Amino acid sequence: MRKIAILISLVIIGSCKIAQKIDAEKVNIEETKPQANEWIYLFDGSSTEGWRAYNGESLPPGWIIKDSTLTFDTELGLEQDYKGGKDIIYGAEEFDNFELYLEWKLPEGGNSGIFYHVKEGYDGPPVVSPEYQLIDDENYARIHDLTAYNTSLGYTDKPEELKPLQQTGSDYAMHAADASKKTLHPVGEWNSSKIVFTSERVEHWLNGEMVLSFVPWDEAWHEKKNSDKWKNSPDYGKFKTGFIALQDHASPIWFKNIKIRKL
Repeated sequence: MRKIAILISLVIIGSCKIAQKIDAEKVNIEETKPQANEWIYLFDGSSTEGWRAYNGESLPPGWIIKDSTLTFDTELGLEQDYKGGKDIIYGAEEFDNFELYLEWKLPEGGNSGIFYHVKEGYDGPPVVSPEYQLIDDENYARIHDLTAYNTSLGYTDKPEELKPLQQTGSDYAMHAADASKKTLHPVGEWNSSKIVFTSERVEHWLNGEMVLSFVPWDEAWHEKKNSDKWKNSPDYGKFKTGFIALQDHASPIWFKNIKIRKL
């Protein structure tokens, strides 16, 4: 009888150890699964994996890793000569609701942008995707001739100036960043930007301060879209998911710590 009891005890102990092992393996598997609120690095300073040209299969010339930054290595071009650029997308995954963070810097007279909800098959991201503007607010109008471009948009009062809808942190040509909340570091110094997108609210952050918020696709959004630069771009801003893209606007640009998390 005693031998039977010992045997039963050994079986129970063995069963418990197996159960514990299964539970531990289950925990390990769960821990390796990406969580909904975890950061996903789109660029970590060591690899351009996932990045390629818009409407392309590989990175276009000029986009390289230099000193652990994602760099567009080029000479500064002039706005009046700009005919379009070599924009790139993170093509490994599309995102709908998200928080995107990155750090960037520009040279004097520099210009770039961050696009989201990008879809391919168009002439470029600007005609289909909202843009968080990155630009040298202080010096751009001094270096570049904006008169013809701004006049074409209907700016008759001081068309030579960089307008609020064209300045850093703005939702380009849609919603202007609040200048009173902006801290833009001098050219050549690093800035941080963040975009928080949900269907209820969009936020633009610059160097730790929220400089803009708006509601996507509401009546006011559609009124802005149909009355200004995008009135002849029927697909602008309509997609609710898409790629992240970075703009080549004939300017050197440096990016680092590009990361995103799903909301």
